[in-house]
Amino acid sequence: MSVDPTLRILIVEDESLIALELESLLQDDGHEPIGVAANAREAATLGDLEPDLALVDIHLADGPTGIEVARRLRRNGRTVVLFMTANAKRIPEDFAGACGVIAKPYTERGVRNAIRFVARCLATGQVGQAPDSLKLSPNGANCLLKGEPRSLDDYEAKARPADIARRQA
Repeated sequence: MSVDPTLRILIVEDESLIALELESLLQDDGHEPIGVAANAREAATLGDLEPDLALVDIHLADGPTGIEVARRLRRNGRTVVLFMTANAKRIPEDFAGACGVIAKPYTERGVRNAIRFVARCLATGQVGQAPDSLKLSPNGANCLLKGEPRSLDDYEAKARPADIARRQA
């Protein structure tokens, strides 16, 4: 039985109920939400923690700043960015460096499948077929493989022991 790696995930979402729902979903799936940012300034501060993945809404509390947040997060070369938005038309052609988009409204299953896909790509260094819930950017495959593949041990070293035990049970 394969175990998906634990990811450190930043949530960039100004709707507090959506952010709380995402945070709970991520924790239930064994991931570590490292914080919630409602605007570009908060995202920049939390982005310094170098999350493995950032889920970014385009329209934040300070306006349509999610695009710039994605560009800034991608500069470290380590953070994978997925947009979560109902306004996919606002995403620029280059996806602002993001690897893909999960359209709102989304389902919990769709979000889980998309995150599992990203985790496996990062852990194995291989990009397979993306789930239906995730539309990859034109450069999505390269985006997910940037840098060296990380081993499951790299992710498990950051995971909390209780999360590891729960996923292995």
